[in-house]
Amino acid sequence: MAELLQYHDVAICYDDAQIVKNISFSLCSGEILGIVGESGSGKSTLVKAALGLLGKSGVVTRGDIFFHGKNLTDLSSSQLRQIRGAKIGMIFQDPGAALCPVRTIGAQIYEERRAHHRISRKESDAYAIDLFQKIGLSDGERILSSYSFELSGGMNQRVGIALAMLPGPEILLADEPTSALDVSVQMQVVEEMLLMRKLYGTSIIIVTHDIGVVRAMADNVLILKDGEMVEYGSKEQVLNRPQAAYTRELLGAVPVLKRNIA
Repeated sequence: MAELLQYHDVAICYDDAQIVKNISFSLCSGEILGIVGESGSGKSTLVKAALGLLGKSGVVTRGDIFFHGKNLTDLSSSQLRQIRGAKIGMIFQDPGAALCPVRTIGAQIYEERRAHHRISRKESDAYAIDLFQKIGLSDGERILSSYSFELSGGMNQRVGIALAMLPGPEILLADEPTSALDVSVQMQVVEEMLLMRKLYGTSIIIVTHDIGVVRAMADNVLILKDGEMVEYGSKEQVLNRPQAAYTRELLGAVPVLKRNIA
């Protein structure tokens, strides 16, 4: 499979404090990569760097991030805007913060679509309703006319997935998309992201601390601790035959439910 995204020896600092230390990995077409680590391990920082979303104090101090052979760290803000959303989409941990509370979902989708395509509001709405139906949201017209605060957290997250997919990106970066959801909605979100790969061949990087989500989704897994790569390989290798002591600790901390048999 062709490599879409490559991180080569990437280091990232915030206010001169090194958060990510010399990380290298690649993402192939149609692949799902799970990046796992505890809070503060640098996993969200790592993916946000690809789109220049580190804020004013964050900077890639070393290494390169290539997308289709183009070094993203060399691009200007205006050049990154042509890639952000259209080529590489982002699903944020808190959809309530990512969505504007004073504009309808339909208006925000239209703005996103119009930024990359010549399209009317009617065409935008029809396209969005079709995508909503594909991920099991049958009441698309109601969603488009709603504000984010009128929808549940789970519904907002599912709308966030649709919003990220509307421009047809090759890659989705999903930053802890299930952490604030209950178990049943988590499963819906996982299934919808898997459906995006099935329907469109979308490559996905999912950042999470949830080993269960990684088992359900990932092809390959990268384990981070304190900004350093501890282990990287296929899901079967990393989760079933871990080489690093830290990986074994993470797996050992996952609760196992036992059923009492009368």
